[in-house]
Amino acid sequence: MKLTDKPLKIKQQSVIPGFGITMGFSLLYLSLMVFIPVSMVFFNSSKMGWKQFWDIVSSERVLASLKVSFTTSFLAAAVNVVFGVLFAWVLVRYSFPGRKIIDGLIDLPFALPTAVAGISLTTLYAENGWIGKLLVPLGIKVSYTPLGIIIALIFISFPFVVRTVQPVLESMDIEVEEAAICLGASRFQTFYKIIIPTLLPAIITGFALAFARSLGEYGSVVFISGNMPMFTEITPLLISTKLEQYDYAGATAIAAVMMVISFTMLLFINIIQWWAGDRDKPN
Repeated sequence: MKLTDKPLKIKQQSVIPGFGITMGFSLLYLSLMVFIPVSMVFFNSSKMGWKQFWDIVSSERVLASLKVSFTTSFLAAAVNVVFGVLFAWVLVRYSFPGRKIIDGLIDLPFALPTAVAGISLTTLYAENGWIGKLLVPLGIKVSYTPLGIIIALIFISFPFVVRTVQPVLESMDIEVEEAAICLGASRFQTFYKIIIPTLLPAIITGFALAFARSLGEYGSVVFISGNMPMFTEITPLLISTKLEQYDYAGATAIAAVMMVISFTMLLFINIIQWWAGDRDKPN
């Protein structure tokens, strides 16, 4: 028998055999749960002419609702980026009594029904609420204003930023920061040149997730917003209103616009994740 130096090639076996079966089942499930329901929105919208579609989506009320939704969602995501990063930093870098309990409470907006959150926030920030009555003498009104919408969106989208940034902070080597300080870098320089570049992909991803989640929120906003057209009416509520009025054409047209925006946001998130993954790969 002649021995060779060539390594033996061992074929890696999949835990779940049958690529064709598993892939086919996955595509079938994805089609039934996602592709077909989503395509029906565009299919129903295509039945109307382009002029009718444009007249619906460019009407003053629709544009006002889009402005409210986008403005409040952007501001809520921006606030969550600042405090979400700070909160993740405290949970990762410090040990204190009750840290695990607080860490678990971050996911509460995921489990809590959004309608319950909306009712609680409305009661809390109303003019006779615990917090609202303290703000009235200062001339600040929260409930039934865009400010109330922002607070509700901050509540439901806060976990996205924390849970996106937290794993990155946990994987960061603290010795790199200590080395920078030993070489004479100030705290600001260490934060700006070492920590921020590492966290930036996660921060942008958390912002995009919070923004996309806020755009489609309905339950927690419908109570605290007051639903005043041209002022506090959000786009998901307008879609629901048109469905209640049996205006299916108008509802599907607005839903199609929101669908395109949501898809664009998800595509943006995936591009950031791909970029972050390629950047972390060794050259």
